[in-house]
Amino acid sequence: MSIQPLPQFEADLSEYLREREDRDAYERLNVPTAIVVRFGVMRMVGEFPYKGDAKPGCGSKIVVRTHRGHELGEMLTSTCPNAGCASSVSRKQMLEYIESSGGRDYPFYSKGQALRIATGEDLDRQAQIEQSMHGLRAIARDVLNRMSIDAKVVNVEPILGGERTSVYLTSEQRIELPELTRELGRALDQRVEVRTIGARDEARINADYERCGQYCCCKSFLKVLKPVSMKSAKMQKATLDPLKISGRCGRLMCCLRYEDQTYDDLRKNLPHRKARVGTPEGDGYVMDTQILTQLALVRLDSGEQAAIPVENLTEPESQTPPPPSAPAAPRSRPPGPRAPRSERSDRSGRTRPETPASGSGSGSGERRAKTKDASPSAEGETKSPGKRRRRRRRSATGSDQNAPAGGRPPRQGEPRPQGESRGGEKSGESGSGSGGQSKKKRRRRRRRPPGAGPGEGPGRGGSPPNRPDPGSGAGSS
Repeated sequence: MSIQPLPQFEADLSEYLREREDRDAYERLNVPTAIVVRFGVMRMVGEFPYKGDAKPGCGSKIVVRTHRGHELGEMLTSTCPNAGCASSVSRKQMLEYIESSGGRDYPFYSKGQALRIATGEDLDRQAQIEQSMHGLRAIARDVLNRMSIDAKVVNVEPILGGERTSVYLTSEQRIELPELTRELGRALDQRVEVRTIGARDEARINADYERCGQYCCCKSFLKVLKPVSMKSAKMQKATLDPLKISGRCGRLMCCLRYEDQTYDDLRKNLPHRKARVGTPEGDGYVMDTQILTQLALVRLDSGEQAAIPVENLTEPESQTPPPPSAPAAPRSRPPGPRAPRSERSDRSGRTRPETPASGSGSGSGERRAKTKDASPSAEGETKSPGKRRRRRRRSATGSDQNAPAGGRPPRQGEPRPQGESRGGEKSGESGSGSGGQSKKKRRRRRRRPPGAGPGEGPGRGGSPPNRPDPGSGAGSS
């Protein structure tokens, strides 16, 4: 009876052999001579020489000496070609990455040294330091409150060697750092370095995951935080709701900048709107474009619309468009004299009723000159509910003798008749019903039309004279 090999056993055997080969290959590798390490709460990066005997791998905790002192870092990779693992990069590749990621603004350091792989005591010491950060932040807040400084303590970072403690603040006002540094040094009993940071750096320290479900870019790989404009969101046709395109820092998301250059390059290939182009279906005008799909919506000369790829657009055969369709003929007015304004019909075809002219005296004289069919109204006629234009009336009795032709008061800039004052009365005489009252005491009051008695006129129970009667068709002389 033959033995049948099971597939699971064969898979386990192949995996064991592969791990054995990898272990033998790792033993044959040389010790790296330079290590790229990430350290600090600001996620700074540095390349430091390494002279140890152990072979650290990616993600190993390394004790490094930096420009701040002895602290714990994380190994990213090695820069020598024959070092540690297969994921090592050359120094040229690392410098190209730094140049494309921000250049001089990239937080890269080379003055330092990788001392050793972190031991158990180093890891325990680092855990105690992280637990003490909460108490150090409380002490720093008390110092700020005592000095009446309007600032927010983001984080307090002591390092492994104890040489320095960094205090990160955010404030909208200018802070006197030397005095604050001295007070914090006395309170913490350490050498203190105070740094003011912005909203994006605050998110780099405190934030964890973004709404996309990924770790925040500023905390994982993004080192240079440049400002993002609303132009990028408009070009990518994203929603303009600030709550949906803002990150943990309250600013526009940094990922809007990732595809900004791509959108800009693709937009240059598209024609401008209202440009005349040629298509396989005929000439037409560009109405709209799409950046990602590289399509142009063209309105052809035949009146149809078509979505044409950009690569199929050509020069138009004719630069002049076809003649437009003939416009509708305007409505002609029947020959003969025009009907009075009160008898013309509106757009709905109904005849508008005649509106009695408002005003009296000289103001109604102009309207009587325009509409010949107006007639004086009877006494006691009610006013029309429509709005009427207010006109000044002359208050002096017999002032119609000095009024200009047409029965209107003198306009601004016209010379007034002799002996007439600004209030409409002759010099040396008081107005009718004024009782010799001075002009300073005469305030805004309704003036009676010329020829009206003491008890007549609008607002006193009388009817204004010369008001046209809607029911009468005879003209007034």
